[in-house]
Amino acid sequence: MPRKISILGATGSIGQNTIDLIRRAPDAYDVVALTGASNIAQLATDAKALNAEVAVTAREDLLDDLRDALSGSGIEAAAGAEAITEAASRPADWTMSAIIGAAGLAPGLAALRQGGTLALANKESLVSAGALIMGEAERHGATILPVDSEHSAVFQALVGEDMAAVERVIITASGGAFRDWPLEDLHNATLDQASNHPNWDMGQRITIDSASMFNKAMEVIETREFFGVSPETIEVLVHPQSMIHALVGFCDGGLMAHVGPPDMRHAIGYALHHPQRAPLPVERLDLTKIGRFDFTAPDDARWPALRLAREVMAAGGLMGAVFNAAKEVALDGFIAGQLRFTQMAEIVEEVLDARASDASLGRGSDDMTLDLVGKADHLARKAAKAAILKRAG
Repeated sequence: MPRKISILGATGSIGQNTIDLIRRAPDAYDVVALTGASNIAQLATDAKALNAEVAVTAREDLLDDLRDALSGSGIEAAAGAEAITEAASRPADWTMSAIIGAAGLAPGLAALRQGGTLALANKESLVSAGALIMGEAERHGATILPVDSEHSAVFQALVGEDMAAVERVIITASGGAFRDWPLEDLHNATLDQASNHPNWDMGQRITIDSASMFNKAMEVIETREFFGVSPETIEVLVHPQSMIHALVGFCDGGLMAHVGPPDMRHAIGYALHHPQRAPLPVERLDLTKIGRFDFTAPDDARWPALRLAREVMAAGGLMGAVFNAAKEVALDGFIAGQLRFTQMAEIVEEVLDARASDASLGRGSDDMTLDLVGKADHLARKAAKAAILKRAG
């Protein structure tokens, strides 16, 4: 019987790679919902090709365009954040959560309440509300599988292992577009320069986050939330080849490494077919041609985001939501030309420092709710926008 699947964030790079795998075995899947944002043509094309039940755009102003593009197909069209959450609530065996940003949290929670499998590529969910996400999965008997290449690698390295024996978790970073730049040149890095990744083909926002290492900072927090390891056990190494995605160190001194090409279809495919492995259309590595793997320790002066992530984990409570919201606003500011590249981290640190004394953000996570996360997110965005305007003034 075909598995029922939904793809939240279908028009982004993760969504498109997921669709690529599904289209290779169309009889194995019944597509329930596809969601996207402004790329209506792609959303409609994929919805028709996969015979989805419903296609949803986050842009309410583009609903008529989506309806026109789906005319005669029999596929339901909808728009807006509530419509996306409703689509995520429709029963599915497997849901890809690939919406970018905090907007992915509510739909991800809705999918978990159906008790199926959530393939989680939306790192903001665990950063902002890790306790809420993991608790919801436990309450409804749902399974969460990581889709970030690093966390998928850790997950695979832990198969059959005892977590009590884990001594270290090492996630790798490419270093992004500016890993070899002189430190003094970073302040003047342009948007175009930050939007070109040396190894991965990704969307603009995550590519810039890679250059600033904010994506890796988020992944450090994700690692703590998903695997329940202490922050002190989590390490980051700069690995320019992007072929060793993570390593797990055990109490006997051994390291288990996951090695593969820089192709997101591996992590997606592992989650799609779990617990089995299935053939995937990814490159087979020739280690004799690669020749060597390089590693260096990340420089906090070049990538202050990593230091900020550790401060967020030490603070606990809702500070992850503050961190993520401030980061998203700072990234918007850089893309809009309101901030220099290095000022993104300055804005995030300023907001974290300002919110650290707010008792409402608390240290505990047992009483975390979507409303509280939303409040922390709102306050942080407001503070970040004010900080950006202050700089511009």
